[in-house]
Amino acid sequence: MNLTHRFKTPTCLSGSILLSHPTLVDPNFFKSILFISAHSDDHGTLGVILNRPLGQTLGELDSSFQHKNFAEVPVFEGGPVETEKLIIAAWEWLDSPTSFKLYFGIDLEKAESLRVENSSIEIACFLGHSGWSPGQLEDELKEDAWLVSSLDYKLFSKMKEKKKIWRKTVGSILCGVEMLIVIVKCIYNWYKIYLILVAYFGRYSIHESLRCDRD
Repeated sequence: MNLTHRFKTPTCLSGSILLSHPTLVDPNFFKSILFISAHSDDHGTLGVILNRPLGQTLGELDSSFQHKNFAEVPVFEGGPVETEKLIIAAWEWLDSPTSFKLYFGIDLEKAESLRVENSSIEIACFLGHSGWSPGQLEDELKEDAWLVSSLDYKLFSKMKEKKKIWRKTVGSILCGVEMLIVIVKCIYNWYKIYLILVAYFGRYSIHESLRCDRD
């Protein structure tokens, strides 16, 4: 895989993979792998999380699809934006493991016609999506919140493995020293959170004790 440690040049990220950096603790993207479907200076960035399967098919999620052609299509959590909306995507791999044809945000009629043309085409549904306003993702990349990767068949085909595939891929990017630095930073960040919680609840306990003594 052609993987880079950080975002270096202002280029179009459409069709790229983002992996959350180990130090990124935002619960919306913790240990997540995202596919970027659209990216521009004027309109910002749109993508979906690949490694958060809901463990349900479209038919299980919505009973109206139970006896239809797409009842068995898996559903993933696409992101924290418009979580009530369903995005349908279809893709077919070409000759090389990094070449593919993607149909993103299509309707079921289009998905059906694609399946008729090519029975091996893969289809998935995403509830919600991930989005950034113009310049927002670029700022996060400069802060090393994300690792950028080119799309790869092996990565894209294992998106049901959740955090396991994230851990394996990030581990292949960062060398031993970098990973050790990341681990130290993570421990330090969690220790700061721990101290804040201890200080907060400790102060709360003291106030409760004083109030009981006065009573």
